[in-house]
Amino acid sequence: MRVKLLIGILFCSTLFACKTQKDDRFIFFLHNRFLEEHELNEEHPEYGRTEYKEILAEFKKSGLQVISEQRNGTINARAYAIGIVNQIDSLIKTGVAPQKITVVGTSKGGYIAQYVSTLATNENLNFVFIASFRDNDIQNIPEINYCGAILTIYEKSDPFGVSALERKNTSGCNIKHFKEIELNTGMGHGFLFKPLKEWIQPTLKWANGNYNLN
Repeated sequence: MRVKLLIGILFCSTLFACKTQKDDRFIFFLHNRFLEEHELNEEHPEYGRTEYKEILAEFKKSGLQVISEQRNGTINARAYAIGIVNQIDSLIKTGVAPQKITVVGTSKGGYIAQYVSTLATNENLNFVFIASFRDNDIQNIPEINYCGAILTIYEKSDPFGVSALERKNTSGCNIKHFKEIELNTGMGHGFLFKPLKEWIQPTLKWANGNYNLN
């Protein structure tokens, strides 16, 4: 039986009592679909193992408070997002500024993150959507509405990720910060299985409020 890996204070029943500092920066990391349905050490036939713990370690090394879990089974993206929104609201109630909270998602995790953005409707939260937009999403998932500081990262050789500018343009929120990064690793969708500096570094900068990515 697979056991969930809990990092940071995720789903802690004492979330409200967990010791946090107002100056702490938080990152919610939402992994891809493959890890949702497989063990940590299982390898994708094309992309290899999802290096989940290694990705979390990169985030933690930067000093961010990391909140993540390995999801079990096939979950509903919108329903799962509601739980994340509740946790974000709890952090904000403890005095954490929304500008210091970043939600990062890869592939299916990126779609969950988009629902978090839609449901939270907080222009001051930060989001990084990685390999999680296709042109037909506008028609197939019309309820998504970007809200917050939005960074999208996609890989040129990945059929599951393209520019999300159209989604930004059709969203109703006032988006103060919006950036897109097109990678060219040649790894297809497999680029998000590893903590590549090409997407980790801009994600860390975004989470630290560097919206120019300098």
